[in-house]
Amino acid sequence: MIDKLDITHLRILDALYKLGKLSAAAEHLGVSQQAISLQLKKLREILGDPLFVRTGHGMLATPYANLIEPHIHQVLVRLHAIPLPDSATPETISRTLSICATDYTQKVIVAALIRDLRVSAPGVNIIVVDIEVNDLTAKMHQGDIDVTFTVDGYVPAGLVSEPLFIEQYRCVSADSAMLTGAPMALATLVGYDFLITSPGTGSFKGSADAWFERQGLRRKVVLSAPSFFMAQEFLRQSDMLAFLPSRLLPAAGLFDIPLEKYPPGYEVVAACHPSANKDPFMRWLLARVKHLLAA
Repeated sequence: MIDKLDITHLRILDALYKLGKLSAAAEHLGVSQQAISLQLKKLREILGDPLFVRTGHGMLATPYANLIEPHIHQVLVRLHAIPLPDSATPETISRTLSICATDYTQKVIVAALIRDLRVSAPGVNIIVVDIEVNDLTAKMHQGDIDVTFTVDGYVPAGLVSEPLFIEQYRCVSADSAMLTGAPMALATLVGYDFLITSPGTGSFKGSADAWFERQGLRRKVVLSAPSFFMAQEFLRQSDMLAFLPSRLLPAAGLFDIPLEKYPPGYEVVAACHPSANKDPFMRWLLARVKHLLAA
């Protein structure tokens, strides 16, 4: 019989407990007194007890009604405690956040985000994984990854992206002799050996090669590094040049070599499953990332 009760029944019982009159309960709930009477009749049938009997001073609860009153109250308290979609605040949220990022975006975006979340959303546990191009799309659609920070143009199909900032390249080397006091001409630049960063693919062709070709020039790439972190280590032990994102600089032991022209930059974006648009926490998170980047 209990399984036949619904929320309306519980609210009527609660109002009768508190107010003791059909008319007062009806006014409190915004319904007619007849509606309360009909619902009370159904409740008596469902529970097999009169529940409330008339007296000269209103409605008096039966012993059984008094017995179940604490349970009714507890159910309603828990019901009212259920948060609405936009009512959960970051500091009260308890969940796991899975982030997929390159070493570059881990340093430029994720590190600052983790520091911030430890204070603003301490109940959020964070998993950070390197980008795996082959299965990133599947992981995002399966919900294993919440957000990835990547370059516009490398957003997996079916995901939505949020622009974060435009990154620019700088030319760096550990050889201070390249600092001549004047911007280096591109014709001189291509005379040096280059290192490129090619995560996962191990290619000798970098994003700046097409740009050099448009200038009528070709550079010599002699080393392909798997990450920007290792690229910096390799540069410190050689006389090679490399283009690094400006937000990774300054870097210890490396010098920013001024050029007469630079290859075009790129847009860094956050990519999520479309369902993130309906997730208040994810909307807050992306806004927080933008705030941290602008600080």
